[in-house]
Amino acid sequence: MLKGILLSLSASVLFGCMYYLAIFLKPLSGVSVFGIRMVVTLPFLFLALFLLKKQTEFIAFLKRLKNEPYLLLVVLVTSAIVGGQMWLFLWAPNSGKAIEVSMGYLLMPIVMVAFGKMVYQEPLSLNKWIAIGFAFVGVASNIVLTGKLSLESLFVCTGYPIYFYLRRKFGLSHLHSFVLEILFLIPISLYFIGQTDMVYVENQNSQIYFFIALLGLISGAALISYTLASTMLPFNLLGLLGYVEPCVMLMISFLIGETLAKESYLLMICLLVAILFLVLDGIIILYKQRKKRRLVDRI
Repeated sequence: MLKGILLSLSASVLFGCMYYLAIFLKPLSGVSVFGIRMVVTLPFLFLALFLLKKQTEFIAFLKRLKNEPYLLLVVLVTSAIVGGQMWLFLWAPNSGKAIEVSMGYLLMPIVMVAFGKMVYQEPLSLNKWIAIGFAFVGVASNIVLTGKLSLESLFVCTGYPIYFYLRRKFGLSHLHSFVLEILFLIPISLYFIGQTDMVYVENQNSQIYFFIALLGLISGAALISYTLASTMLPFNLLGLLGYVEPCVMLMISFLIGETLAKESYLLMICLLVAILFLVLDGIIILYKQRKKRRLVDRI
C-alpha cells in the first residue's frame, strides 16, 4: 500500500509541475499546447497498457465497440469533455485563470458527492452533508459578492462528474476507453499543431523544444504513476489522496503571481473546510474497513 500512496502523491505533484510548466511554454497558444500534450501523451498511454498487461483487454474492448457501434458516439462525447478539461488545465496558468481552475478542482469532489446522491441515491454521512453545506454557502456567497460564478470553475466542477457518469453508465470506466478518447483527439491536435508558427515560437523561446519534451515526460510519468496507484489502493484512499492535486495547483497559482480576489475569500474558506470534512469522512471509512478486516481475520 505504501508504494501505491507514493505513486499517487507523485502523480499529484507531477500534475502540479505540469501546471507550472505551462508558463514556460510561451508564446505557444492554449490550443497549441493542448495539441502538443495530446500527441506526446499518447505513447505513454500505450506504455501504460503494456506495463499493466492490458493489451488483450484493449483488443477485447475494440471488438466490443464493433459489436456496439453506438458506444463510439459516447466515447466521442467523453473525449470532447476530457479534451476541454485538458485544454483548460494548460491554458489557465498563462491566461490569469489559474486560481479559478484550481478552485474548480477543489469544488469538484463536493459536486461529485452531491451528484452521486441525486443520480445514484447514494447515502450520505453527516460529514458529507456538512461538506455540501459549506460548499453551498461558499458558492452562494461568491455569486452574491461577484454577481457570478467563474465559468472556468463551473466547467471543471461540472464537466468531470458528467464525464464519470457517462463512463460508468456505459461500462467505459477503464484505461482502454481513455486511450481511445485521446486517439479521437489526435486529428484536431495535429490540426492545432499545424496552425502553429514554430519558427516564430522558437525565436521567442529558444528552449521551447526542451520544455515540450519535458511536458511529455512529466505528463506521461504522472499518468502512469496514477494508473499504477489506482490498481494498488482502495478507492476511498485513492479519492482522499486525489485532494492533494488541487491543493498543489492552488499553491502554484499563488507562486506564479496570481492573487485571490477579496470577494472570493469566503468561497475559498468554505471549500477548504468542506474538503476537510470529506477527508475526515474518508479516514473514518478507512478505519472502519480496517477494523472489519481485523475482525474477519480473527474469526
